[in-house]
Amino acid sequence: MSEAEASFDPLVDRLPSRFVVGIDLGTTNCAVTYIDTQQTPWQIRVLSIPQLVAAGQVEPRDTLPSFHYQPATGQASGEALRLPWHRSDPDHCVGVMAREEGAQTAGRGIASAKSWLCHAGVDRTANLLPWHAVDDVRRMSPVEASSQYLAHIRDAWDDQFPDAPLADQDIVITLPASFDEVARELTVRAARQANLPRVVLIEEPQAAFYAWVYKHQNDWQQRVDVGQTILVCDIGGGTSDFTLIRVRASRTEPDQIQFHRVAVGEHLILGGDNLDLALAKHLEQKLTPGKKLPPRQWDLLLSASRAAKEQLLGEAASQQVSISLPSGGSRLIASSLQTDVTQDEVRALLVDGFLPECELTDAPAQHASGFQEFGLPYATDSAITRYLSTFLTAHRDDEEGGGLPDVILFNGGFFASPVLRSEVLQRLEHWLGTAPTVLDNDRLDLAVARGAAYYGMVRRGEGVKIAASLARSYYIGVDADAVSGQPRVVCLVPGGAQPGETFELDQTFQLTISQPVEFPLYVSSIRLADQLGQVLPLDVEQMTSLPPVRTVLRSKNRKETGEVSVRLRIGLTEIGTIDLSCHEIGSNRSWKLQFDVRSTTQTDTQQHVAVGETEGFVDEETWSLCRHAIAEVFDETGSAKPAKIAKHIAQIMGSSRNAWPMSLLRRIWEALMDFEAGRHKSPAHEARWLNLLGYSLRPGYGLAVDDWRVAQTWRTIHGKLAHHGGNIQTESLILWRRIAGGLSSGQQAAIAENWIAAIRGMHRKSLGRPLGNAAPLKPEESVEVWRLLGSLELLDGRLKVDLGDMIVDLMNRNSMQSPREAMVWALGRLGARQPFYGPLNTVVSVDAIQPWIAALLAVRQRGPAEQLALVQLCRRVDDRYRDIEPSTRDEVVDALAGDGVSDHLTSIVAQGGRFSHEEQEQVFGEALPRGLRLG
Repeated sequence: MSEAEASFDPLVDRLPSRFVVGIDLGTTNCAVTYIDTQQTPWQIRVLSIPQLVAAGQVEPRDTLPSFHYQPATGQASGEALRLPWHRSDPDHCVGVMAREEGAQTAGRGIASAKSWLCHAGVDRTANLLPWHAVDDVRRMSPVEASSQYLAHIRDAWDDQFPDAPLADQDIVITLPASFDEVARELTVRAARQANLPRVVLIEEPQAAFYAWVYKHQNDWQQRVDVGQTILVCDIGGGTSDFTLIRVRASRTEPDQIQFHRVAVGEHLILGGDNLDLALAKHLEQKLTPGKKLPPRQWDLLLSASRAAKEQLLGEAASQQVSISLPSGGSRLIASSLQTDVTQDEVRALLVDGFLPECELTDAPAQHASGFQEFGLPYATDSAITRYLSTFLTAHRDDEEGGGLPDVILFNGGFFASPVLRSEVLQRLEHWLGTAPTVLDNDRLDLAVARGAAYYGMVRRGEGVKIAASLARSYYIGVDADAVSGQPRVVCLVPGGAQPGETFELDQTFQLTISQPVEFPLYVSSIRLADQLGQVLPLDVEQMTSLPPVRTVLRSKNRKETGEVSVRLRIGLTEIGTIDLSCHEIGSNRSWKLQFDVRSTTQTDTQQHVAVGETEGFVDEETWSLCRHAIAEVFDETGSAKPAKIAKHIAQIMGSSRNAWPMSLLRRIWEALMDFEAGRHKSPAHEARWLNLLGYSLRPGYGLAVDDWRVAQTWRTIHGKLAHHGGNIQTESLILWRRIAGGLSSGQQAAIAENWIAAIRGMHRKSLGRPLGNAAPLKPEESVEVWRLLGSLELLDGRLKVDLGDMIVDLMNRNSMQSPREAMVWALGRLGARQPFYGPLNTVVSVDAIQPWIAALLAVRQRGPAEQLALVQLCRRVDDRYRDIEPSTRDEVVDALAGDGVSDHLTSIVAQGGRFSHEEQEQVFGEALPRGLRLG
């Protein structure tokens, strides 16, 4: 739950350091401030950092963008990038130089690393940035990129303060108020990788308000009144954050006032980057009507759009800006693309698009966002004002009878534009009936970092503290209601909780020894009045699912079985995360619960919604008959024939196996594992055991603790088949294919290694080349091998491309007609624009699949396999770096229509959309279990 607390000593338990440091790692802005506590009175200073500023400039206002850039050979590299602390020529730079150089060379810049930290659609620990990197660039994970920024700051600090290393100082790092638990953990992990062990986290809107308090430390009490509500509206390059702070009278000192944070908004990846994207798309259509620019020109246009926006909406706004892009050819000047954009044009596009007039009761639209250029999950609606109205409406009536805000503090680079600032004020005035008081914030680029340093002193007992309640309520899932069957939750942490508080639920939980236990966890920033221990129906509109919490109750006596009665104890940490532990009733034993961070950072949790639990459970009498049928085959004394086991269970259930609910399937898996020794009785027993085991666990995810089941399966079977022969090998291939979605990337690579070598041998043989060390795979034996390899979505992208190229070379040969359909099916899975279960960073490049598309279009008589492969390869996803070229799309749509493919499949290529349940089963390769819905 709190990796941070486990890895870092709380600051309060350490001797105070000389410096308190505030670090704002913004999506597009970075600033570092510090306080030297040995100087009195102390004041906040700004650290100037080489390469976080433009070349030759050290003004604090230039400590802005935090980009990482890996230069091409011969460009802005080597000695030109050396800084005082470098012992050798670096291969990258950070900051303004990185942004400027990166804009000139597509695929070499990393931006928005912080937004990627909270992207549940990718493996945030995988090396996936730059998102559209060129081949020779070393990629980084979002965690490593964030760590690189921190390491650069550390090196700059240590160079300026060699007697006070940054690792020994008290560091406060800012992050969006809406960052979830996993994103907070990853931020702390990035700090640890940068060797910064003394970190505390603070939310950016709160830090911005601390900066205002610091600026007005002598008269802030005269600037606000008891009863007022302050809205901190923080919109930066990547996110929009809303926070409400209530001004209250001090309970201990009646003449004094206090600040209490009472609400925070939902996480929104929506900010200045989206405005840049919208303007770039608008200009793209002016430059190349009906077409899309190639990546290099698009990167240049995006950079030019950002600059144009600032010029046309800034303090000294221009009336018109000219945009000029070099072409992709060698005659750059003669064939450049040019257009003009006016202030009125930009205002109409950006103000109407992002700050439209609306009523306080208006809610955001739920359609899919069109902004996918960076691969980030942008908010579904571009209208920031509708998100703001929803936030204010949700919190206008609280226990104090409070209403809408009276005061506003703007923060974030978005509000550097007086136009945008004025438009938000107009919307607020319309809702409130009067203009709110605006608190001054003259340094939008530094406020958050300044507030972070100030908070560091507040933690030492100096300055004015904001009483920051959690402003979120946490819930844990329990059994469904016995009458209605509706899922229920228990309030685990009330929204008014304070850091440092601990709670214990009165409810008793029964947990099984030596088995994984998993609790679904939910959070709400709206239901702040729910009380600790309150049992409520699950409200999916107001409660957001979090990663499950999990533990395995281990006992000193390894033979101990049965259940123990426990209660849950909860503690809030200083960094805003929660600690959960199970405490056995009547003893001193306890077990710590952990977030399933791995599944959250390494799988696309948005791609499937598991509803297996809601499909119902088999009654115990029926299950007893099913288990007895399994025992009759696989128990030591069992005499039933293995070939009839599935038919026997179907008779007991009164339904075909495709209708068995996931709850039954997983119980079958458990029984098969209990009788695992029975597979050794004969090859027929092992073949049937493998077949039914894979079927009962497919697709390897979708129900609680499935990752544990897959791990147990892996340890039991991989490399440990009891018998030999073609049928046994085939059934093992089918098993791994069925549960591939639950395997790790390392496990998938281990399974694939020998088969890929054999396929390479077969490919060389077909070309008349030496076979090498691997024996070639016989075509007639390869059907299940191809189907398995196509299912392994976590394989390295280069391996996928090699496999796809070999399929294209081999599929039309006469000798490959037997496995051809399986090969084509695998080709569609290998090059799919939207993975079936894997994270988005597993998608191979558009350039790689172009020859595959051409090969399928060249087939004279396309069957269902070729048609489905074309749909997967050409599916529209509205991501510039995953979508095929429009001209190719048109050709594919015409070809599919000519083949008589259904309108729905054709529309998935033309307009995008989701596969039907039947189509999903075709992609998966067989029937999906009841209770699993895919996105």
